[in-house]
Amino acid sequence: MLGGSFNPAHAGHVHLSAHAKRLLGLDRVWWLVSPQNPLKPAKGMASLARRVTEAQRIAPSFVTVSDIEARLGTRYTVDTLAALKRAYPAVDFVWIMGADNLLQLPRWRDWPRIFALVPIAVFDRDPYLFPALAGAAAKRFARHRHDPIEARKLARMRPPAWIAFRTPLHPASATALRQKQGGPK
Repeated sequence: MLGGSFNPAHAGHVHLSAHAKRLLGLDRVWWLVSPQNPLKPAKGMASLARRVTEAQRIAPSFVTVSDIEARLGTRYTVDTLAALKRAYPAVDFVWIMGADNLLQLPRWRDWPRIFALVPIAVFDRDPYLFPALAGAAAKRFARHRHDPIEARKLARMRPPAWIAFRTPLHPASATALRQKQGGPK
């Protein structure tokens, strides 16, 4: 699962999802389009319907685009993950995030519980990987970090378990795309 605002969805999301599917041996990748990220301003945020539609337009066949947070009434990742685990107990979920999110994870609600709920795959996002690996979340869960060689086992690992990947980077950025379109940062 890759969560976010997807404001807008772009080739970088596709790039990351393809790497996650291949490296982790995933059947599918879900894009969880957030109704409103609590850490981002609402100003400049396209409507949920528009963001979902745009994400569906560019999503490859192995990606399922979902507005499940809106349907569940969850606002925080930890609550969404808990609800999905209850709803789909037989599914081996992996939370996929960029290194920028690992760096700022301590700002998320009940963030240590995210590590307790699902295995986590962290992907390089320039220039964040090395600062993220020296950050509070990585330090707190350092003993639960696995080598990328174990990537195909991650989905079946008992949390907390996480892997940080150095993969080829993609230059796309939702912020840059919005600026190019004359919208807010």
